[in-house]
Amino acid sequence: MSRIAGMFERLRADGRTALIPFVTAGDPTPDVTVPLMHRMVAAGADLIELGVPFSDPIADGPVIQRATERALAQGVRLRDVLDMVRRFRDENTDTPVVLMGYLNPIEVMGNAVFARAAHAAGVDGALVVDVPPEEGHDLVETLRVQGLDLVYLLAPTSDAERIGRIGAVASGFVYYVSVKGVTGAGNLDVESVAAKLAEIRAQIDLPVGVGFGIKDGHGAAQVAAVADAVIVGSAIVGRIEALADTPERIPDVVGDFLSGLRSAIDGAVKARV
Repeated sequence: MSRIAGMFERLRADGRTALIPFVTAGDPTPDVTVPLMHRMVAAGADLIELGVPFSDPIADGPVIQRATERALAQGVRLRDVLDMVRRFRDENTDTPVVLMGYLNPIEVMGNAVFARAAHAAGVDGALVVDVPPEEGHDLVETLRVQGLDLVYLLAPTSDAERIGRIGAVASGFVYYVSVKGVTGAGNLDVESVAAKLAEIRAQIDLPVGVGFGIKDGHGAAQVAAVADAVIVGSAIVGRIEALADTPERIPDVVGDFLSGLRSAIDGAVKARV
């Protein structure tokens, strides 16, 4: 059983919802990322989504775009991100790590080379934003050979046919984008989210995480009542940006924020039970 599947199975048995934070690797400096990953786990993160810096992050809003720019200015590339995961694994062999990014850096490295290197580093899966299911078969099979999951996005506009196509190739979990637009955009409509999750679960037998638009404990608790995972990105990256000139403060500030989210999520789940 993969780390991702095992994590969701344990949480399901305990009646809990996963907390998945997103950060951009190397933002604002490469030295921050690994200590931040450990601090997020200590604060209650169940899986870490680690962004791979890329020059054209078309799915990301301005907050994460600026994070990518800061990381690229520090010279952070895909191989550096894999090295960060490898160093994280020196102390943590349990928490799943999923890389989030775009196809170009993987193609430059080569699918098979990337898959082997990611597996060796301790990566558990990848969310490649610009690889639709119709075009991702080679990447899916290459990752599966190495035991890696390929996570796919679903949106409010995804119809039944699209959900079915993604369900046929996705593994680990699926990521439901709760609002239309880029990361950090829009406001949560939890009733609409719940209705869409029912539609997704009718076709896909995988955990469903919900992200985009979750900014605080209240939003996290609302999503936790209906989803298998709460995914938070821009709200964290914005805090990192505010502390870019004092990076030593970042792990504790982000950790404190995540601790609040963790409490809100657990409270919502307990109330539901």
